[in-house]
This record gives sequence, C-alpha cells and structure tokens, in this order.
Amino acid sequence: MRLTRRYRFSASHRLHVEALGLEENRRLFGKCNNPYGHGHDYVLELTLAGSPDETGQVANRDKLDGFVAERVLRRLDHRNLNADVSELASIPPTTENLASAIQTMLKKDWPFAARLDRIRISETGRNIFELDS
Repeated sequence: MRLTRRYRFSASHRLHVEALGLEENRRLFGKCNNPYGHGHDYVLELTLAGSPDETGQVANRDKLDGFVAERVLRRLDHRNLNADVSELASIPPTTENLASAIQTMLKKDWPFAARLDRIRISETGRNIFELDS
C-alpha cells in the first residue's frame, strides 16, 4: 500500500558552478544563471509504502505533515537554496540535488514504520523530478 501526500513551498536559487566560467554557466543554465537568482513555487509529493497498521493507516497523516513541516518545509519555504540550505551549500541547487537533499532531511530519524518510497518535485509545469528512495 502506498500513501502520497502533497506539500507546497516557494524558494529561490541560482544555478551556477564556480569551477566553470561565466560564459559556460550561461550556456549551461541559461536564464537560471541570473546573478540575482529566481524563484519557483515547488510542489513536493512524498510517497510512503507499507502495510496499514492497527488503525488502518499506512502512516498517521497529521504526524507525517508535522514531520515534513519541521524537517523540510521550515528549512526550504521562502529561502534562498544557495545560501540557506546547508545540504546545497557546495553543489548547484538543481531540483535533482534538491530532491536528494530532501531525502537526507527526511531519512534522519525517520519515525514511521512505512518506508519513504518516492520523492517527486514539480519545479514548473514542465519540469518534474522523481527520486526513488
């Protein structure tokens, strides 16, 4: 059985690799390399997989929402991913890297019997990234 919960947050970032020159960064990342950054309204979906417990639930939704709010949303919502998120401090804050960072945030002290099965992030209507855990 799988349970998927959806969350929203807004954050800014600049895609830039220090080891590359300005021209190469502009070519590689285009408008996402804007020196002042840019923002997205992200949609995060987390899927848990497991058997329903004695209450008939894969996981308590209120407890899951609180855990995600504390571990992820509080750290990402209305933040600059380049400057405010330690997991992304030394790597480009692409949505691929953001998904991995969220996985790290969630797996530390994971309190649920159900396992984290998938992380899915929509950056835009056309850019959706999935990470199987």
